[in-house]
Formats: sequence, structure tokens, C-alpha cells
Amino acid sequence: MEKEQPRLLCSRLFLKNRLVEVALNRSVLAWKETEKSRRRRSGFSSLSDTAHSQAAQVYEIVAVHEAEDNDTKRKDKRVTGLYPHAFTVAYVKRTAQHQWRCSDVTFRCASQTLCEQWIQVINEQLSLLTNRPKSLLVYINPYGGKRRGKHIYEQKVAPLFRRACISADVIVTERANHARDHLKTEANLDKYDGVVCVGGDGMFSEVLHGLVTRTQADRGVDQSDPDAELVPCDLRIGIIPAGSTDCICFATVGTIDPVTSALHVIVGDSQPMDVCSAHHNDTFLKYSVSLLGYGFYGDVLTDSERKRWLGPARYDLSGAKIFLNHNHYEGTVSFLPAEHNIGNPRDKLLCRSGCHVCLHKHSSKEKQRGMLEEKEASDKGDSGGWSVIHGKFVAINAASMSCACPRSPQGLSPSAHLADGTTDLILVRECSRLDFFKHLLRHTNKDDQFDHPFVEVHRVTKFRFQPRHQQLVSLEDLSETQKKADFSPVCSCQTTCSSDGRAHSSWSCDGEILHHAAIQVSVQCRLIRLFARGIEEQQQQQQQQQQPSCVFEDPCAPRAPQSITHCAD
Repeated sequence: MEKEQPRLLCSRLFLKNRLVEVALNRSVLAWKETEKSRRRRSGFSSLSDTAHSQAAQVYEIVAVHEAEDNDTKRKDKRVTGLYPHAFTVAYVKRTAQHQWRCSDVTFRCASQTLCEQWIQVINEQLSLLTNRPKSLLVYINPYGGKRRGKHIYEQKVAPLFRRACISADVIVTERANHARDHLKTEANLDKYDGVVCVGGDGMFSEVLHGLVTRTQADRGVDQSDPDAELVPCDLRIGIIPAGSTDCICFATVGTIDPVTSALHVIVGDSQPMDVCSAHHNDTFLKYSVSLLGYGFYGDVLTDSERKRWLGPARYDLSGAKIFLNHNHYEGTVSFLPAEHNIGNPRDKLLCRSGCHVCLHKHSSKEKQRGMLEEKEASDKGDSGGWSVIHGKFVAINAASMSCACPRSPQGLSPSAHLADGTTDLILVRECSRLDFFKHLLRHTNKDDQFDHPFVEVHRVTKFRFQPRHQQLVSLEDLSETQKKADFSPVCSCQTTCSSDGRAHSSWSCDGEILHHAAIQVSVQCRLIRLFARGIEEQQQQQQQQQQPSCVFEDPCAPRAPQSITHCAD
């Protein structure tokens, strides 16, 4: 049992027209109505007499400041006369659907000294929270989603940052990859405690690529080397959702609410995340944190890119078209299964805040020994533990997170984890259109979507894919060749054909198309950190919102009801 923390302060103050006892220790600020105040109120029910105290976790206090009495109601004049000084505490309050709001509580004091002391002591406790950012670099995409990124930031986010005394340098992007290029070459990252992107998943991808590339360049790591162990980024990334798709924000916070995301930044939350690096031979292609999809999802993205004028509806139209065409693709999938890992893709262990699967981390010695053994096996021509599967596939998906969204509450892989150093490789073999429809339907309910004979899933640390034809041509080169030859693709659904006539698809990488079908993917464990804490379960939220009566029971301190109580450690 944990030792109770001593109270730092305890006073009887006024809250609205009620006398309350307010107590502070290093973890919690709590207040409850006094018995004297309850007895004075006529018609007070017995249920109200036993009302619980209210509380705010210290690390979720946004700010504290002296209150300004601009308009005092007539009924409060007697109270303000006896308690003329006041301070306001702004703190995080949870509402429905994982949303947070900034709530205010104002306490009135009898003396200026008492008021100032409360403000000083609370601020001292906040100053000890070294994980909180003080300076941020903010990128705003003014074109994403419904073009409301700038408005969302200025109206909902910036006022909260100012209240928490966070300075922000804001850059409104003017072109595609503006944020990526600025982070790679120009930004003075030593000035900041974090980078915030206001936009959708595409904007996050820009910031991710810019920050990771800059970190590797500064540390002398060649990211073009498929076997390179990348250096984790020092700065955290915040996501203020303002795009047409905000899947990454949804998977790490549980909602796509800008105020909630801003509050996660303010309190300094930190959620590590795995990042997949995709290569073609020795050429670096892209980083991915959510979905790498070949076949069905690659075809949907390729087709939808030609219908951008339709807005978000283009995904529904393209999805229906690709489903009806029902293509499959032949190739070889090789993967390195995750070893010494707790959990598997079908264990129904959801990744939530404080996830014990993600907290389980191999020691550096074990990791180095594993890499050495793999290299030695490769040098000897051994498979080194790699599994190889040949076949025809409707879809090949690698999910590094659940990929849940409002339309798919469970996601593509419900038990995938954000920071366990693995990705879930989902292989959907050639099957009938009806069977594939049954598989897709499982994404919308809670049934086991892997419970089909044509579907298999593996938790892996690396994988490779090679289409059947050996001499691959990149999609860009093929496109140019087709234009010069003045003919259209033989294959339907925007798939690309090689010179020998065998069709292949393309990869969708977090909503962007990769221009090579043959790729090698490695999971970089905990390469980045977000201003997030993972999705909180209802029980976790209740614990955070609990009203601890122990704050008022301090055995080491004498009772001093009308004054401040100081406690020694």
C-alpha cells in the first residue's frame, strides 16, 4: 500500500455561495463542501449531505491565476465582502467519448496573502512537471479537410496554449511537403519542446518524415540502408485533427476533437510509437505508422486519387468499384516472426493507455544478440528464422495499430499495438467475392475477422514482398511508357502491368501510393513519441476522475480549519 502524501495546503474557502474545504498534495487538488455549509442550506437532502468531493489531478491542471471580478452578482456581494480575493484553477475534465474539456473552478479567500500563497504553491507543483512543453513549432495545413485548419487553431487551440503559457511559432504551409522540407533543413529544433501539426493524416506524415529524416541526418544514420537501426526522435509530435481522415489521432487519443488533442499537448503526455520503414532494394521509400496495404487497399487508393474532386465520397465509390472487380495478385511474402513477444494478433488484448504489452521491452543486449544472430544466419545462407509464403492474394495488409475509425470500430487488426516493436501482417488469399465481403463485414462488428480459412495473420518485425514477375518496373516508369506507346493499361482497376503481361497492384502507405511493388519493411521500435497517452478505458477514466477523500485525512498534520495547513515531508 502506497504511503499517503502529506498535504501541502488546506483551507476553508468559498466556492460560489458555499463554504468548501480545499486541500492540496503533490498529486491531487481536492475540494468538498463542509458540514457547516450543508447544514445552513435549507431543504438539503440526505443524499447531498453525503456528496463526494471533487478533485483534479495536479498533472492535469492547465493553469492557475488570480481571478478578476468584473461582474459580481447581487447575491454574491456578501460573500465577496467577506472573501474579496479569488483565484481560478483551470483543469482537465473528461466528458463522453474520450473528449476532454478545460474546466474552471474559482475559490474565494479572506486575504490577499492566502490567495497568493495558493497560486504560488500550485504553480510550484506545476513547475516540477518537466514533461510539459514551453515552446512549440506549429504547422497548419490551410487546405486539408474542409479548409478549417487555420480557424480551428486560432479559435480553439491557440487560446489554450496562451492560457498554459506555451509559446508557439506558427507556420501556415503553402504547398505540399512544405512542413517536411522545413523540418529537414531549416527549422532550429533546439528552440522547441515539440512539433504540432494541424491537419489530417497527410499533414502528420509530412511532419513525421521531416522530423525522422532530420534526426537521422544529425546523427549520421543512413536511412537508405534497410538494415539501419534508426535513432529515436527527441521531440514529441502533437496532432490537432483538422483533416478529412484523422485515423492516427483517433487511434492514439480515442477521439478526433481538437480541444482534447490540445489539452494532451499542454499536460505533456507522451505516447511512444513504432514506425515502419519501407525500402525498395537500397532505396528508401516511405515511413508508415498505420497501414501498408497491397491489393485491395492499394487499388482503392490508386483509383480514388483520380477522383479527388469528389471529396471523401471518392473512397466509397472507388471501394465499390474495386470490390466488384475483385482482383488478386500473385507473389511471395517473406516475414520474420516476432519472438520473445507477449501477445498475438488474435488474443483480444487491446492496446490502451498504460498497455502492458507495449511496456514489455527487450533489453538492449537481447536486441543486439538477435540482430547478430540474424546477420550470421544471413551470411551463412540460412533463412535466419524467416517464413516464406507463395500464393495469390486479394490483399496484403500490415497494420502497426488497430486502424480503428468510426466506420470500423475494431479496425483492421483490433489487437495491434502502438509500441511493441511489431506489425500485424494480414494475408487474404484468393477467395470468392462473397467470402471477401464476409471478411470486410467483420471490420464493422466485433466478430473475429481472422476466423476465415483464406485469412491468416502474423505478428512480425520485418517482411518482404516480391511479385511473381522477376523484372519489376516502377509504376512511374510504366506510366511514362504507356503514355509514349499511346495505349491504356490492359488490366482493369488502375492496376499496372509488367512487360510479361502479369498484373500487379501498388502499395498504400498511410494514404500515399508507393511507386514500387517489391518492398522490404522493417519495424523501428518506438521511433517517435506523440503528445498522447493511448485510449483510456472507462475504468481508467473513472480512476482519473475519482475524488480521493484521503487528501483530507492527513495524519501528520494538525487540523487548522480556517487557515493554511503546512505539512512536513
